Amino acid sequence: MTSVAASALPWGEVWGQDAAVDTLRAAAADPAALAHAWLITGPPGSGRAPLAHAFAAALIANGADDEHTMRQVIAGTHPDITALRTEGVIITIKQARELVERSYFSPSIGRYRVVVVEDADRMTERTSNVLLKALEEPPERTVWILCAPSDADLLPTIRSRVRVLRLREPDVAQVAALITARTGVDDAVAEQAARHAQRHIGMAQRLATDEASRVRRDETLRAVLRVRGIADVVEVAGQIVQAATDDAKALTAERDEAERSSLLRTVGIADGARIPPAVRSQLTALEDEQRKRATRSLRDGLDRVLTDLQSLFRDIVMLQFREDADIINLELMEDMRELAAKWPAARTLTVLDHIASTRAALEQNVQPTLALESLLVTVVSGRSPS
Repeated sequence: MTSVAASALPWGEVWGQDAAVDTLRAAAADPAALAHAWLITGPPGSGRAPLAHAFAAALIANGADDEHTMRQVIAGTHPDITALRTEGVIITIKQARELVERSYFSPSIGRYRVVVVEDADRMTERTSNVLLKALEEPPERTVWILCAPSDADLLPTIRSRVRVLRLREPDVAQVAALITARTGVDDAVAEQAARHAQRHIGMAQRLATDEASRVRRDETLRAVLRVRGIADVVEVAGQIVQAATDDAKALTAERDEAERSSLLRTVGIADGARIPPAVRSQLTALEDEQRKRATRSLRDGLDRVLTDLQSLFRDIVMLQFREDADIINLELMEDMRELAAKWPAARTLTVLDHIASTRAALEQNVQPTLALESLLVTVVSGRSPS
């Protein structure tokens, strides 16, 4: 399944969101229908960011034939787009102030200046307050586009100043078909990946093309199902954190080294040469940003594990209530049926509640191993620690 304009700029990277594309296409073409601030919401993988950038391209370009401008906007090189996708834990007040400052510049060459915030849900209350006035009274030719999983992730004062556009969630078959078309993987692998990713397109593509990720997910869920005592709790919690740490390092190490080498080349320092004091501050600032990115990557990895565990115990609850449609973890059906028969539904719901609270705790910088050990104690005992 493809979007209405699957092959045409700027909407070619937007998939399965025909109604949203129609709304934004109309708004870009008609100033009377254009709100000065938008909030695009949808579950992870639904295409919020590609849609935001496609909308920005349509707003900045001078008509549908202005391909060059559209390509610049989508590539992030056009002077009239300012985009923020944080790789840290939160969007900082400094970053928000820089966005607000740029929002008051007149467009350089395009029809509008557009400010895109891809992770608006990562703003604290203080950071959100920095944006309020700019959202309420932006210059006539500035458009803000915020992206978040849900409008509930933003403050009411922000929600009252934006037009909300909610994206639809594709089903498993649609995501599987897209993954097969993009990667050429076997239909069965694509279906399993789409199901396990719970229709998150990016995660489904990774699972489909990375066997190690599929194996790691399966081993983690089976290990949790085998937890029987405190010794198992400590061992499995440690394994989960180590696996997430290794995964985060694998995702960031190559990029970190490339950024370091690029910085040194830019200032004319050869590989292995002594780094002069004048450059050390730049290198320290880069390393600080890389540490923040690594922290975010680790937290995202742990959250992905918790999402997978949520799907496991959600399936068990479904079986306990005699609902076996839309089961996510079909490969674990035998083990899940055994646990569903052994446990009361109330115990499974307690585990699900603790998974949700563990996800929230990790966002508050709780020590990951302790948080996971606490969760696994609940799995073993059926009771959340008081």
